[in-house]
Parts: sequence; structure tokens; C-alpha cells
Amino acid sequence: MQNFLVVNALIDHSNQAIRDFAKAAKNSGCNIVESRFNVFGGKLAIMLFLSGSWNEIAKMEDLLKKLEQQLNTKILVDRTQSLELTGKAMPYAVDVVGIDQPGVILDITAFMADSSIEIQDMYSNAYLATQTGAEMFSLHMTVNLSLDTSIAAIRGDFIDFCDRLNLDAIMEPVK
Repeated sequence: MQNFLVVNALIDHSNQAIRDFAKAAKNSGCNIVESRFNVFGGKLAIMLFLSGSWNEIAKMEDLLKKLEQQLNTKILVDRTQSLELTGKAMPYAVDVVGIDQPGVILDITAFMADSSIEIQDMYSNAYLATQTGAEMFSLHMTVNLSLDTSIAAIRGDFIDFCDRLNLDAIMEPVK
């Protein structure tokens, strides 16, 4: 039986640290099912989703305790289950671009929550437009749309919502 472990850490940016986490997974016998390594300023955010037998997961937890001391940081670890796929939702990619404004991420995620749209994955960034220097933001998310709802209506409502906020948006099926 497969067991799963979610690992999160925020450490000083270092390629060696990425190697240390990957090495711990290999030495424990766990498989890295999914990973995210993102640099924010001088910090490295690490997210791992691991699978393995019960004893491999336990060994990984022990190795992470040692790594926590070695890196002088706090590593968050939580056992979880694999997500059950029901086939009752369709994945859609959502891309939004616009002038950066306080609260825009809240507005978009509130729309999704109020519309009972499950956010599967999301990332955003702020940047300066190369031609004008305007402060812009970009957001990408993968959402699951229930097959019990009208996809055209949801898409239309979302595009209208973004138009009211003066945002460009696209919502299309994941291919």
C-alpha cells in the first residue's frame, strides 16, 4: 500500500539544499511524485509530495529531522492520502493578466470559491511591463469545473468578472 507525505520548508537559497532534499528522498526509498522549488528574494521555498511504503515514509521523516537540524530551519511534514479521481470534473487552465492592484488575487480566488470552483494549482507574479514600465501581474491556475455545471456560463461569468476589474483572462480546457 502506498503512503504519501507532504513536505514544506523555507530556507536560505541554495542549490545544495535542493540536492539535500532529493538525496533524503532517494536514501529513504521514497519517490518524489511532485515537487516545487521557488526562489522568493533570498529564500527558497520547497514543497515535495512523496510516496512510499510505510517504513520508507517513516525513514524519510527521520531524515528530515536531521536535515532540519543541519539547515537550522523548520520543516513541516504531514502524511496524507492520494487524491481520489472521480471523473466528475474537467480541468481548465485560467490565465489572467492586468495592472497590478492590491486585492486582485483575493478578488479572483473569492470568485472561484463563490462559484464552487476547485483551485488545483495557482501561481502569480508581479512585474514591470517592458514597453511602458507599468506595474503588471500575471496569474495562472488550474481549476476543476464540475460536469454538473454549465461550463459556458461559468466561463462567461468569469470573463465578465475580469472585464469589470479591467483584467484580460482566458479559461480553456487543459489539453
